[in-house]
Amino acid sequence: MSLHCGITGITNVGKSTIFNCVSDTKVETNTYAFSATRSNIGSIKVPDYRLGELEKLQPTEKIIPTTIEFVDIPGLARGSSRGEGVGNKFLGDIRNADALIHVLRCFEDDNLPHIDGSVDPLRDLENIDFELQVKDMESVTKKIVRLEKIAKSGDPDARKGIEVLKRLTGHIEEMKNVRDFDFKPGDKGFIDDLFLLTIKPVIYVCNVDDESAVNGNIFVDSVKRHFSGSDIEIIIIAGALEAEISELDNDEDRLEFLNDVGLSEPGVNKLVRSAYKMLDLQTFFTVGPKEIRAWTIRKGMTAPQAAGVIHSDMERGFIRAEVMRYDDFVSLGTEQACRDAGKFNVEGKNYIVNDGDILHIRFNV
Repeated sequence: MSLHCGITGITNVGKSTIFNCVSDTKVETNTYAFSATRSNIGSIKVPDYRLGELEKLQPTEKIIPTTIEFVDIPGLARGSSRGEGVGNKFLGDIRNADALIHVLRCFEDDNLPHIDGSVDPLRDLENIDFELQVKDMESVTKKIVRLEKIAKSGDPDARKGIEVLKRLTGHIEEMKNVRDFDFKPGDKGFIDDLFLLTIKPVIYVCNVDDESAVNGNIFVDSVKRHFSGSDIEIIIIAGALEAEISELDNDEDRLEFLNDVGLSEPGVNKLVRSAYKMLDLQTFFTVGPKEIRAWTIRKGMTAPQAAGVIHSDMERGFIRAEVMRYDDFVSLGTEQACRDAGKFNVEGKNYIVNDGDILHIRFNV
């Protein structure tokens, strides 16, 4: 899967610190605004306890988790849409992302000055939204101009597109994001080619100080109130603390550290899983003595398409998929027990793969 999440926010909110917690690609962090000159890409392992459970039943030489890509986009500021700070090139990186992780600064630190002089996550959120809305308005306005030229010939689709896009400009002018616009059936076809910035799904990460890692603080409370009644996901992460935890050598030391501060797992693990879900992805497994491996597919993929994720030849020569559900395999303990219980199914080309399916693909090329 080539889908990826862009980590965005204003400068000096801890984006790179959080990126370093989950990525094998480490980037420099410092206290200077706009010091980063490029975005950084990291392949992130998706935490999945099911891999460990599968190994208990099928000893294997190696375990391979599935991954997604995070892109650490350098900090933006007011005026970014006009080239201020790092300018427009990083807005392009946001345009290329499939979803966004918006990091909000929810901590005080005299050694890390805030670019606007004080900590206010809602102001920061609104500043970034405004810059993205400005670029979306430019894109929508340009398309209206194009459609108006086409509409002069009497093209009914162009006239319909103009009507939809003018409603959308009114929405954006009210400082609202495109993702919150009430699209009617068929309307989205008029904006598919625009790759709008504020239509992307988003998770908000409240980056807090160590003492606020479990329960948050007044800044987090203000963010939660702001999104009260919506389905927006808000995750609390103590970035500096979790950076320390990620530097420890083994899992036992990490768990002990987490327990000492009242956490059962790193907040970044929850972030990675939430990002995976937000991208509308799911996992199937292949299980054997050589390896147990998690594979990423989009929801709704058929068995041949899932086979193609493993290798294109498997999709081209697909014959059938032998399928066990993860829960059935774990509860019954063996493939033979699944067969005996009627929980081992042979599926054809139209089978829609479910999250947690254990597949064995039969193919011939």
